[in-house]
Amino acid sequence: RKRLLARKAAKDDKYRYWRNVSLGFKTPHEAIEGVYVDKKCPFTGGVSIRGRILKGVVMCTKMKSTVIVRRDYLHYVRKYNRYDKRHKNVRAHCTLALQIQEGDRVVIGQCGHLSKTVCFYVLKIEQKSS
Repeated sequence: RKRLLARKAAKDDKYRYWRNVSLGFKTPHEAIEGVYVDKKCPFTGGVSIRGRILKGVVMCTKMKSTVIVRRDYLHYVRKYNRYDKRHKNVRAHCTLALQIQEGDRVVIGQCGHLSKTVCFYVLKIEQKSS
């Protein structure tokens, strides 16, 4: 089925399967022209967006094709009528089409479980770290 859906790349006359993930996210040029194979990639693989779309800062890139994204938020304490800062770390799959470094602000989308602890993947880089 994927062979039927494959499109020709601009440079070579080779066929490569890629798709638009919709919701206003553009497919990276590396996903269209690249040669990597990643079945968990949202642009060239078989996973799709469902559920939440979140933003955060990349904290760790030490795992292979997985990053840890820190999400900061404010929690309201009714007793004191104030907010306190909290955070959660979310693991997200990072495709080879995106070159991500620590400190980058990214957008992640929810999908089905890709592994025991990973159920998000990186959709785009909002801001590169300096």
